[in-house]
Amino acid sequence: MSQIQCVRCGIAGEPQAFKPFSNEMGTRIYESICKACWAEWLKTQQQLINHYALIPHQPKAKEFLLRNMEQFLFGEGAPDSLP
Repeated sequence: MSQIQCVRCGIAGEPQAFKPFSNEMGTRIYESICKACWAEWLKTQQQLINHYALIPHQPKAKEFLLRNMEQFLFGEGAPDSLP
């Protein structure tokens, strides 16, 4: 089984089984985020959705989650606040 060097945790870990998105961000996550860190993000994402009562398919909610995902996984992006 191949491993990747995760940019979030710095540990060699199991890669994703597939790209989470079919865009540049999905490729970036697939190539540089381990399965464990992705699972942590999914849990955090659910907490954000519940805490802020977000409807994920709404444009503002989607933008908010994408900003927070980038910040969580790569330490970049906007602060954790609703637009």
